[in-house]
Amino acid sequence: MSRKKPGVITIIPNVHIIDIAEEGKGVGKADELVIFVDKAVPGDVVDVRLMKKKKNFAEAIIDTLHEKSDLRVEPFCPHFGTCGGCKWQHMSYEAQLKFKQKNVEAALQRLGKIDTSGIEPILGSVKNRYYRNKLEFTFSNKRWLEKIDMERDEEFDMNALGFHVPLRFDKILDIDHCYLQEEPSNSIRNAVRNYATENNISFYDLRNHEGALRNLIIRTSSTGEVMIVVVFAYPEQEQVDGLMNFLKAEFPQVNALLYIVNQKKNDTIFDQEVITFAGRDHIFEEMDGIRFKIGAKSFYQTNSDQAFELYKITRDFADFKGDELVYDLYTGAGTIANFIAKNVKQVIGVEYVPTAIEDAKFNSELNGISNTQFYAGDMKDILTSEFIATHGKPDVVITDPPRAGMHADVVQRLLEMEAEKIVYVSCNAATQARDLELLKDKYDVARIKPVDMFPHTQHVENVVLLRLKG
Repeated sequence: MSRKKPGVITIIPNVHIIDIAEEGKGVGKADELVIFVDKAVPGDVVDVRLMKKKKNFAEAIIDTLHEKSDLRVEPFCPHFGTCGGCKWQHMSYEAQLKFKQKNVEAALQRLGKIDTSGIEPILGSVKNRYYRNKLEFTFSNKRWLEKIDMERDEEFDMNALGFHVPLRFDKILDIDHCYLQEEPSNSIRNAVRNYATENNISFYDLRNHEGALRNLIIRTSSTGEVMIVVVFAYPEQEQVDGLMNFLKAEFPQVNALLYIVNQKKNDTIFDQEVITFAGRDHIFEEMDGIRFKIGAKSFYQTNSDQAFELYKITRDFADFKGDELVYDLYTGAGTIANFIAKNVKQVIGVEYVPTAIEDAKFNSELNGISNTQFYAGDMKDILTSEFIATHGKPDVVITDPPRAGMHADVVQRLLEMEAEKIVYVSCNAATQARDLELLKDKYDVARIKPVDMFPHTQHVENVVLLRLKG
């Protein structure tokens, strides 16, 4: 079954890759051992090198690629394979969609015991490059050295501005060109790195928590607006002013030029003060004639064009008549709530993050929408029988929870509310399937449609319509 190379490395020859797992790795078998192979594509025939072995499965990398799958394509990004993003670049986009749909079906069938025979075709993203409206880069004084760097007999800059290398929290891959966000994103990042290098501004040390420059956040919108947020750690004020004045002069088209000084041990900015250096403290996004204010801390779907398609599917599944009371759970900044407001009588939005609720209220006011109400707090604590008695029993519930799915208490509230329809939008088909299994006593699955929001990754959204049993 296997041979050993010198050192204790186990090689298993001629493994046929037959499937792809939910986490994006190729799946092969050797006797009864299931092997998850990084960067393998169904149809490949490979020798694999075992990296980790358990009783019934193993994790491996490709040692030798004997036969290339017809689904393989040449990755378009030079950082592919080292960077933690865009892990499916080596597979055609059509194949990506096929396996995303298959993984949604498998999760619903296996974990939710749901009949998926009527599942609708996955909706692909028209743009599968430069589709993101937000990227966050990290500064580090410990750059990840690639093989070509190691082979050079010379000193080189150890500073990096880019993305975390998988499984290495303190190592950052320096990014030259990223295909995820359109210009001026790459120009801004490279200009910031060059300015910092030329002016001897220190990059952050992720182990010792030292250094001036920590993170760079760039947000763009479909309206053409741009936001830059520079996150400092331990800078001198003249370094802050120097970099921000440079950005103001170099990129005059930027609408919001902001900075933060974050000296915590973690990168989260939700509890940090955002300082406006130039322009506004926000940019605007627009969808279906509705404008949305996007601040440094705002949540907004990162694929703007595909978010519009996702919300249209949600609205279509709900099939509003105009007189419905809708509960929008996990409403975020009220994007869905404001999007559907003109189609219903009233929308009640509930969200855990108070600042998001403030954004939701602002967005309603901005668009002259008067039939929305928003409440901040833990979902399971807010959705009490008293809350429902006060606001009314919903005709439709839209729920778009985080990857962990809904708390069991929230599912129980849904069963008690007995809304005629539930539209469940999920970014994790496994936890969605778990929740659907709990709702089975009172609800039938009427429609299922996956939506690809993140091309070249294994992630997929899924929309399910539930109808109350008669």
